[in-house]
Amino acid sequence: MPHALPLIPADIDFTAAAHEVARRLIGVTLLIDGVGGRIVETEAYDQLDPASHTFGGPTARNAAMFGPPGCAYVYRSYGLHWCVNTVCREAGHGAGVLLRAIEPTHGLDTMRERRGLQDVRLLCAGPGRLAQALGIDARLNGKPLHLPPFALLQIAAAGQPAPQVAAGPRIGISKAADVPWRFGEKGSRFLSRPFDLAAKGPG
Repeated sequence: MPHALPLIPADIDFTAAAHEVARRLIGVTLLIDGVGGRIVETEAYDQLDPASHTFGGPTARNAAMFGPPGCAYVYRSYGLHWCVNTVCREAGHGAGVLLRAIEPTHGLDTMRERRGLQDVRLLCAGPGRLAQALGIDARLNGKPLHLPPFALLQIAAAGQPAPQVAAGPRIGISKAADVPWRFGEKGSRFLSRPFDLAAKGPG
């Protein structure tokens, strides 16, 4: 069911460092053709980071990640699943934020049909699941996130507290595995994987 509160365009500065953008995206609503929900888990990557696709410089695959900030970088993971990143920093730098999980709020029937399951907690819990549920593929690579079919929105509710954010190591990488650049909403049921209970975040 769509959120009952009004939505306004999210004011995210994508020229900032990837780990800052990754934290700020928690709680922002992502829609693609009206389907999506609240971002609850992200991971940051930077050109100077050996775990990043851009660490070795530009290639045909990662070219969009060197493009203008605020665009999508879409790629296949292990040749199987599409994943989507938001491009950060200045053009030419090569930084981005992997969207790992959202809390589905809009277009649940469409997401269930695409994923072939009913459990709302599993529709978008993981970057590949998220992309499948939202219909993300190569056609969206390099597209601006502030233009259709994308929409990045904030819930407009007076006095609503900002989400509490946990931080911890990224998932499924062997290089720079201890860098705490995975961020998630504390207590969310929709994460791809729980955070360590000792994970720190702003109060």
